[in-house]
Amino acid sequence: MEVQLVQSDADLERVADVMLELRDAFDRPGLLAQMREQRAQGYEVAWVEADGEVLCVAGFVVGTKLAWGRHIYVDDLVTAARHRSTGAGRTMIEWLKAHARELGCRDLHLDSGVHRFAAHRFYLRERFDIDSHHFSITGL
Repeated sequence: MEVQLVQSDADLERVADVMLELRDAFDRPGLLAQMREQRAQGYEVAWVEADGEVLCVAGFVVGTKLAWGRHIYVDDLVTAARHRSTGAGRTMIEWLKAHARELGCRDLHLDSGVHRFAAHRFYLRERFDIDSHHFSITGL
């Protein structure tokens, strides 16, 4: 398995179908437009590939906050349903940790919906801690 960073629109096209498994409120054109807009603001996308197939995709930003210092925040992380439990997610997490260290980041953070129990088991296995609750007011 190999991890690559999106460098072009062609790369975005390659990862879109897997990302849609997580972000299914979008249609493909809308997802691609949103990802392009976010990339212009610093959003990066990486993917795990094996035998020419996209197995796992992560969208993330590098930032600095008073609470965390320099960090990577993972906005989106999804392994294609048919490739779960193959090591693709673990490969991505290991790559994200290494990438964070290369960039001088102290932390790797993400939020996960309260209903995503399988994802929570995965994050705990990968040694993430539950550090906080995320509160939001939506629909303003």
